Amino acid sequence: MDFSFSEEHRMIQKSAREFAIREIAPMIPELDAKETHDPSLPAKMGQNGFLGLCIPKKYGGSGFDYLSLGLACQEFEKIDTSARVILSVHLGLNSLALLQWGNEEQKKRYLIPQAKGEKIATFALTEPNAGSDVAGIQTTAKRSGKNYLLNGEKMWISLADVADHFLIFAYTDHSKGDKGISAFIVERGFKGVSTGTIHGKLGVRAGNTGFVSLSDVVVGEENRLGEEGEGFSIAMSALDNGRYTVAAGAVGLMEACLEASVKYAKERMAFGKSIAEHQLVKKMIAEISADIEIGKLLYYRAGWLKNQGKRNTRETSLAKLTNCTNAFQAAHNALQIHGAYGYSREFPVERYFRNARGAMIYEGTREIHELIQADYALGLRADKPLRAELPIP
Repeated sequence: MDFSFSEEHRMIQKSAREFAIREIAPMIPELDAKETHDPSLPAKMGQNGFLGLCIPKKYGGSGFDYLSLGLACQEFEKIDTSARVILSVHLGLNSLALLQWGNEEQKKRYLIPQAKGEKIATFALTEPNAGSDVAGIQTTAKRSGKNYLLNGEKMWISLADVADHFLIFAYTDHSKGDKGISAFIVERGFKGVSTGTIHGKLGVRAGNTGFVSLSDVVVGEENRLGEEGEGFSIAMSALDNGRYTVAAGAVGLMEACLEASVKYAKERMAFGKSIAEHQLVKKMIAEISADIEIGKLLYYRAGWLKNQGKRNTRETSLAKLTNCTNAFQAAHNALQIHGAYGYSREFPVERYFRNARGAMIYEGTREIHELIQADYALGLRADKPLRAELPIP
């Protein structure tokens, strides 16, 4: 494995950093305080090439590799988690699923405008009573000739009120368990589709999160992604990509915590010297610094495997589990270093703390990823071949 960056990688990282500082950073404090989002941000990200970063040029993307996606996520989350979430759901969970499982007609109709940022997309799997238990979803897709009739409600959907396209998972045959779940591309304009925003979130307040309701939504069979019954496999393969972006973003959050802590520790005086000279403060800073390096290696490895066209479920799960847990600890340490000021909005670390907590829940809870790692170690889990594999960049 060679983790050295190419000039292309450095260029993408620099571009993402500059975009995030210029376009995202100035508005985050106000958006977070008001618990609202900037609906124009996804389009701006698309215009600058980020929403099609690792989509082939023939489908409107930039044609870069999967490590490039990770680097962009790292830089965006260094400014705010809400910015990285856009890449996670639009590109990681939706567009890459279309690239892997879609037919040519679907790619031309949906993937190309998504890669260009002309249309915004999201991923709708979770429901009010089904999160980690995917087989517990209640949304149904009843066949009627060449169409399906979709009914159900999705919850905790990022970009719910922003997205033009939704990747919806529903039962076409409940008697088959998870083998009876299918995936559908649904447009906002389809009759019977409605969305709303969830208010009162602890973190990621500058991002849009909501629900998607489906009431007798007619979806043609040409909008079914993959074959009937492949929905569970599509969802799990999509989550490999989404979890990768979350793991990469967590490194950016840790970097933000480190930078804020170092700056404050050098300026804050206590007992006649800067707190940076106190050993227990040094210990916390050392922990954050070490976890950043660990986090980079974990997501670089997963990205390398993706670039080789190799399955990476175990490695991506480990990166997501470790990096998100460590990011929360980093935010905890950063808040502690700031003392009372860390508990206020005067400094950004309280926002880092709130944002970091959510990543231990979404795209697989901490406990789910612990079980995944245990099952691999015990030989109780093995990767099965998929009918469609993610293309090598």
